[in-house]
Amino acid sequence: MTEKISGRSTGLLNSLSTFAATLAAIVQTRLELLSTDMEEDRVHYLSLLMLVLAALFCLGVGVVLATILLVAVFWDTQRILVLGLLAGLFLTGGIAAGLFAIHKVKTKPKIFSASLLELFKDRQQLVSRL
Repeated sequence: MTEKISGRSTGLLNSLSTFAATLAAIVQTRLELLSTDMEEDRVHYLSLLMLVLAALFCLGVGVVLATILLVAVFWDTQRILVLGLLAGLFLTGGIAAGLFAIHKVKTKPKIFSASLLELFKDRQQLVSRL
C-alpha cells in the first residue's frame, strides 16, 4: 500500500513539473509575441511620424512658394512658370504624404492582435480538453 502511494506521488510530481514546464513555455511564447507586437507598433509610429514631417515640410515650402508666386505674378513670365511648377510640386507632395499618412492610420492593424489570437487559440484548446 505504501508503494502505491509513493508511485502516485512520483507521478503527480512528474505531472506537475511537466505542467509547469508547459506553462513556462506558453508564457515565454506569449511574451515573445508581445515584444514583437510592440516592435511593430514602434516601427509603424516612426514611419507615420516621418510621413507627417514630410507632409508638413512640403506644405510649408509649398505655401512659401505660392506666396512668392503671387508676388511674382506681376514680373516676367518665366519666373511665374518656374515658381508655379515648384509650388505645385511641393503642394502635391505634401498633400500626397498627408493622404498616405491618413491611410496608414486608418489601416493600422489592432495592437497585440497576434498575441490576442494566440491566447484565444490556447483558451480554445484548454476548453476542448476539459
